[in-house]
Amino acid sequence: MKTIIFLHGFFASGSCIPALALKEAFANKVRVLTPDLPIHPREALFFIKQLCKDENPDLLVGNSCGSFYAQIIASETGIPTLLGNPYFKMTEFLKQRIGKHQYKSPRADGNQDFIIDERLISEFEEVEKIQFDNINDKFKDRVWGIFGEQDTLARFEPLYLRYYDNASHFPGAHTPTADEIRAWHVPLIEKILMAIQS
Repeated sequence: MKTIIFLHGFFASGSCIPALALKEAFANKVRVLTPDLPIHPREALFFIKQLCKDENPDLLVGNSCGSFYAQIIASETGIPTLLGNPYFKMTEFLKQRIGKHQYKSPRADGNQDFIIDERLISEFEEVEKIQFDNINDKFKDRVWGIFGEQDTLARFEPLYLRYYDNASHFPGAHTPTADEIRAWHVPLIEKILMAIQS
């Protein structure tokens, strides 16, 4: 059975709507892992790299901040990757949201509270500066992007297209609904899994 690792957005968790919709859509056909990611970027990247070593995924699927991480991992490892509405400038996002927050979906450890502060922004800034440093021409065609036509939060398709060629669209906003995942993401993922198998 093939394995997909889904990487959620910054305010989300492994039990967010896109994660659950992917699990449901691929039930008994593809193993879909949807871990909760650490809030700190280097810790998150270390966690994802270790998970990839342990699970040997056939595909990474990210959304928003999860796509920010997935692109970095893909460029280093060559693991095929689908970037959903990638948020490549996380510092811009975080600077507008300093303070206390709660995750929008439950986390496995029960901790729903977190703080955005200058230290966290600085950590993201360090990673942001080097996020495209390891792009390898041999792996460029193993990365796909899917962009919501109504996404008013992350408008990074032009930046994505500086580095990658495979781009598609769906008629939704920044966080896809369960119906949008089923209608647009799942068929694309199936196509990608077939392409990388051949």
